[in-house]
Amino acid sequence: MPDKEQERAAADLAAAVSQLMRRLRVASPQGALTPSQRAVIGRLSHDGPATTAALARAELVRPQSMRVILGVLEEMGMVTRSPHPTDGRQVLFSLTPEGEDAVEIVRSAKNGWLADAMERRLDPEERRTLVEATRLLKRLVEE
Repeated sequence: MPDKEQERAAADLAAAVSQLMRRLRVASPQGALTPSQRAVIGRLSHDGPATTAALARAELVRPQSMRVILGVLEEMGMVTRSPHPTDGRQVLFSLTPEGEDAVEIVRSAKNGWLADAMERRLDPEERRTLVEATRLLKRLVEE
């Protein structure tokens, strides 16, 4: 069981990560896409084609909510549907070239803000420490 110091460190880390995520959202272009829509196209870009159910599980939303998100993205030309290769009852969604472009614009804006903030606010040793901490954070969230 974690002691009080570990609990405090965990709370501080969670707060810092939350603040970082808010800053990255602010840095991302505020266009026609909602945060949920950006999350879905980002996931499709990273993981490849997926069913509505798989996307809903991954994004922790109800399948009905995911159907609405995918419907809007499809109308916008960001995603396309195709028959599932082994289960004719299901549909796979994948990104269109327009969807890939949207992902790249958001990713570039976020990464640009973060790289600039690291350059301006951290010295070289702190940046190296952050690189190591990133490796550790990845280990924390691995499943």
